[in-house]
Amino acid sequence: MHILDTERLSLREFTPLDAPFLLRLVNEPGWIRNINDPGVRSVDDALAWAEGRLFTAYRELGHGFWAVVRREDGMLVGMCGLFKRPALPEPDLGYALLAEHEGRGYALEAARGCVAHAKAMLGWQTLMAITALDNPPSIALLGKLGFVEQGQEQLDGYNEPSRVFKLAL
Repeated sequence: MHILDTERLSLREFTPLDAPFLLRLVNEPGWIRNINDPGVRSVDDALAWAEGRLFTAYRELGHGFWAVVRREDGMLVGMCGLFKRPALPEPDLGYALLAEHEGRGYALEAARGCVAHAKAMLGWQTLMAITALDNPPSIALLGKLGFVEQGQEQLDGYNEPSRVFKLAL
């Protein structure tokens, strides 16, 4: 299902056909270093991960992490979206790109679209975000969006503490 468009990107729900892409994305060195290693090692693992992490959220919450597609050629470049983690008091913004698509402003553009969607379409008043302690690109991106760092927390499901950010919409 289509969610939103930005100047260069379109965000949509992931589908089972995206499992090979998800397998690649969650095994990127940047994903493993800055998010976690979900132990996804096959297309079947990726499909099971997507069911538990993505498809369930679409059905139960009406939002989640969406596929980021380049409009000019339909290439899937990453994910970005809105998710309610049990460990955080408010929904949060998350994003990840394949390394080959980093540095082109796609993450910032997709994130801006998601922030606008959270406010206009979902009526939310606050968003949160988390990063690894040492992730300068994500910290800078959140700053460009107006997020303010709230400190560090050890969140369930993560081996290391996370930097926690908040944005009033």
